Amino acid sequence: MKFRRLLLCAALALVSASVLAADKVLYLYNWSEYLPESVIEGFEKETGIKVVYSTFDSNEAMYAKLRLVDAKNSYDLVVPSTYYVSKMRKEGLLAPIDKSKLAGLDKIDPKLLNRFFDPGNEYSIPYLWGSTGIAINTDEVKPGTVTRWADLWRPEFKDRLLLTNDMREVFHVGLRVLGYSGNSTDPKEIEAAYKKLTTLVPNVRVYDSEAPRMPYLEGETDAGMIWNGEAYQAHGENPAIEYIYPEEGAALWMDSLVIPKNARNVDSAYRFINYVLRPEVGKAISEEIGYATPNMGSLALLDETLRNDRTVYPNTMDLKNTEFQVDVGDAVKVYEKYWELLKAGRD
Repeated sequence: MKFRRLLLCAALALVSASVLAADKVLYLYNWSEYLPESVIEGFEKETGIKVVYSTFDSNEAMYAKLRLVDAKNSYDLVVPSTYYVSKMRKEGLLAPIDKSKLAGLDKIDPKLLNRFFDPGNEYSIPYLWGSTGIAINTDEVKPGTVTRWADLWRPEFKDRLLLTNDMREVFHVGLRVLGYSGNSTDPKEIEAAYKKLTTLVPNVRVYDSEAPRMPYLEGETDAGMIWNGEAYQAHGENPAIEYIYPEEGAALWMDSLVIPKNARNVDSAYRFINYVLRPEVGKAISEEIGYATPNMGSLALLDETLRNDRTVYPNTMDLKNTEFQVDVGDAVKVYEKYWELLKAGRD
């Protein structure tokens, strides 16, 4: 009997250790190059929670993966963009946010809360926001000669352009050039944008959403699309890389922290959200990654040079004609059809 009790105690100890170990892990699924290593290291050192970090290069890839993983292999925290927060919320893939577990939510800019994609922020907490515009290498392209998306169709850019590997962003370009909304749900307008984009394909050298600044820095491309944070980083390495807000309007987005419904370590997720909400941590993220922080406390700590950098923090004129991406519902199937055709034509 004594031996059995010892075995039982040993088994219970193993279970407790296993539970404790599980609580000391955070499975984080984020965009490529979108979180400083120093932030992960600081969180791990302070909390003892090991961050298992995985990345994706498009909302579509993230969404497909999330739909496939079961509870034993799920993520605890994911960083989708604007319209995918809406889509995932509607499909029941997200857990409601318990705001009683958050400290620092009052520091978020009210203009970035209670947005159309998640009223009341019931399922998401803003992480970073930014835009998709144009980059040029001014060593190869004369400054001031590219001001519109339509300029990318010029013949001198044959095989010298970069497009992000992002369906909605690329179609935003085609739609805006034709005078349509980048959030169109009209099949005829989407088809027209596809046909317009097929005439751009000869100029496209690469689709890249892993690290779109690199083809510019390596001299592989002279112009094209880019995220503003990638342009900020590229300019830091080569001042000839310039970011442009196109006259037809840049695409705006906000990436948010969400907890999947089948998350394994919810407490770890809340601890990480609270860590990121600290002004000094938000400052470190914005400084290194080059995207705009939604945290007013972090913004106040930033160097004036960065606060006044229009690539990261656009002014009113820069935001003219811009649109936040929204969920297009069933029209996404039309986009997907033409996106596959467009990529097949390039390949």
